[in-house]
Amino acid sequence: MTPWPAIAAVAVLSFALKAAGPAALGERELSPRTRAVITLMAPALLAGLVTTGVAGDRWRTVDPALLVALTAVLLLRRCRLPMPAVLVAAALLATAVRGVTT
Repeated sequence: MTPWPAIAAVAVLSFALKAAGPAALGERELSPRTRAVITLMAPALLAGLVTTGVAGDRWRTVDPALLVALTAVLLLRRCRLPMPAVLVAAALLATAVRGVTT
């Protein structure tokens, strides 16, 4: 069985959900509070996905190299370095940490 029917179903469902909002609201504006909640949902979901990806099931498989790389990304982006430089530095740090810890 190929995954294409499932991919097509997810694509159609995604399109339907994205179209449902404008269809239901029409030309009405969202309240500022609703807009704030919608704006903050994506970063919150991303933080949850990153946390569970880094920490694993019940925080059992924490990868120190990944933690160092993520910390480096945060700090280097805060210093306004370009993204390619940040990614290269994070990869080099992760490789160095893995070389030391294994």
